[in-house]
Formats: sequence, C-alpha cells, structure tokens
Amino acid sequence: DDVDKELERRGHRFCRYADDIQVYVRSRRAGERVMASLSDFLENSLRLTVNRAKSAVDRPWSRGYLGYTLTRHKLPRLTLAKASLQRLMQRVREILKRGRGHHTRRVIDELTPVLRGWASYFSLVDVKRPLEALDQWVRRRLRCVIWRQWKRPGTRRRKLLALGLDEPRAKKSAGNGRGPWWNAGASHMNQALPRKWFEQQGLISVLGTARGLSRSS
Repeated sequence: DDVDKELERRGHRFCRYADDIQVYVRSRRAGERVMASLSDFLENSLRLTVNRAKSAVDRPWSRGYLGYTLTRHKLPRLTLAKASLQRLMQRVREILKRGRGHHTRRVIDELTPVLRGWASYFSLVDVKRPLEALDQWVRRRLRCVIWRQWKRPGTRRRKLLALGLDEPRAKKSAGNGRGPWWNAGASHMNQALPRKWFEQQGLISVLGTARGLSRSS
C-alpha cells in the first residue's frame, strides 16, 4: 500500500504488519529523522493518526514486534519479547490458582491448549533458552500447587515415599518448615516429580512443541 511504497521509495529497510511498522536505520539520529518525516507523511498525506505513546526510536532488541524481538548478536536472532513471556506467565498463574484443590491431570488439561497455542505462535524463535526456562518454571509452579495440596507433614511424607524417596529423606523434607515455592524448586520435589512424571500426566513441553513445529514447516 502507500506506506510500503513510500518506505521503499526512500530506500528503508522495514517490517510491517497491518498498522505495526518497524524501520531499521544505522543510528539514533537517523532514527529520529525518519520518525519525524514518516509521522508527518502518515498524518498529513494519509490522514492517519500516529500513536505517539507506543512509537519510539530505540535499539531493535529493546522493542517488541508481534510478540518477538531480536537478540544483541552481530547476526541477530529471533527471540521472545519480555512482555509476551510475562503475559503467558500471568495466564498460567490464573489457571493454577483456579485449579487449587483439583486433580493435577485436570489442571494440566486446562493448561495444554494455552501452552500448545503459544508454542505454535512462537515456533519461529531461534533462541531456545527462554522456552526451556519457561518449561522449568511451569513444572515448578505445578509442584508448588501439589505441595500445597498435600498440606500436612504426614501427608507430604507419605506422598514422597510413594514417589520413590527413602524414609529419612522423605521425613526430613516433609517437615523442613520452608514455604511451597522453595519446596517446589528443591531437590526432593524434583526427584519425586521429575519432568518424565509430568509428561506422563499429559504436560507438553513448550520448547519441544515449538521445535517440532519449526522442523515440520
């Protein structure tokens, strides 16, 4: 359309989807100049409104675009925008909060379409570490919910024994007096409820799902 043609005429490198545009230049000074001239073109020639609050001149890795951003490498790689990750984490918290008292598999069933849809959208990312960290965080949140459900030291001891811990360790871990979040990340809960256990309950890996979709596309 007219915006694309104008940016091409000026020789800019840019990325546009609907009304979201990023223009890439070599310096902040050039960015400020392009920002002013492009805003003038949009408002005066095309009679469009520029959202000044959301518009800025900044480094590419400091700006998100459609949920993605770029790394600071000499050859940039596609990764997650911080805001995208925070929104998903908040969604997971809400699901787990509603699921307190429910069976773990039921909570995982509610999580699955959210995680699968998110992994599908972000299957283009080149950096795996944020997705790997997200998988670890989701499992820890689930362990936290389970630890709360066990409530009493006696129940926690029996559950840990049933999940393969020896008697001395199960007894010590059950009565350690620490909070749920600490216990969710402790070695006794990681041993009792490893990644394989969650996979058996139906929990998908965001990293694994994204990588599988990326390879098949």
